[in-house]
Amino acid sequence: MNGRVDWTDQLNRPLRDIRISVTDRCNFRCGYCMPAEVFGPDYAFLHNKELLTFTEILRLIRLFTGLGVEKVRLTGGEPLLRADLPDLIRGIREIDSVMDIALTTNASLLQGKAEELKKAGLDRVNVSLDALDEEVFRRMNGDRSDVNRVLTGIEAAAEVGLRVKVNMVVQKGINDHEVLPMAQYFKEKGHTLRFIEYMDVGNSNSWNRSDVVSKNKMVEQIGKEMPLIPMEASYFGEVASRYRYKGTDQEIGFISSVSEPFCGQCTRARLSAEGQLYTCLFASGGVDLRAPLRQGAEDDELLKIIRETWGERKDRYSEERGNHPSSYEKIEMSYIGG
Repeated sequence: MNGRVDWTDQLNRPLRDIRISVTDRCNFRCGYCMPAEVFGPDYAFLHNKELLTFTEILRLIRLFTGLGVEKVRLTGGEPLLRADLPDLIRGIREIDSVMDIALTTNASLLQGKAEELKKAGLDRVNVSLDALDEEVFRRMNGDRSDVNRVLTGIEAAAEVGLRVKVNMVVQKGINDHEVLPMAQYFKEKGHTLRFIEYMDVGNSNSWNRSDVVSKNKMVEQIGKEMPLIPMEASYFGEVASRYRYKGTDQEIGFISSVSEPFCGQCTRARLSAEGQLYTCLFASGGVDLRAPLRQGAEDDELLKIIRETWGERKDRYSEERGNHPSSYEKIEMSYIGG
């Protein structure tokens, strides 16, 4: 490689972010991601030998940065289930072109790991939390954890200097009555909260558009109690519509993949735990990078695969959602992260 190259796809979208799943396992069973009736005790998760090693992941990240990637997010499953994760973060931190390292987590294991993650070089955490009400939260996560454990993890992360964002997936009739309490709580705590429209990720969550609470409805609901001021996007490819509470600098965000698709500015590629490269959260198939890695491919060979995969990309699933047949198979979100 001769320095960084801005690599674009068929719709002129640059490659800026890589989201890397380090495990397909999770200790929660949230209905919109890993419903217990599908991911039960007999579900065949990946064996350790099938997972990319940290050495393989770091090699691929170096190649991705040569094509324009600046941000790395570690996902799962639940990434904190992967042993020795701080070792991987330290390796990523040593790559000069990486400007931001983030971790998406349910925070149930965060309290005891936050300090080590920060020392390793992690910049921020995105915490999934769908309700403050204990009964609602347990119902949504498959009765795998309590709210206080997650809130404690959030505060532990903040105390060691990690930036924190909290993500809430909103489902009509399930947790939409928690929108305002969540906004009030995290406004007071000073953590950025982002509301995510319920999406048809994967094939297991029985998604129906009638279960979606739109961004506009949530903005209206919150704005009646706490007036909101819209903010300009801070960079190309920002997925959240950002607002601030009137009279403050405290932010809140909305990710509206259903009601206001943002495919035209998507700069994200995804790498599964076993080394499949995906160019869309709703992709039906990926490109294998693990096989050439383990067969001794040179960097130029791997770069060619990555360049061609991104260069041929023309994914616009959220914009074309209504045009896909009901039989369209998508990769599960738990396999490639959110």
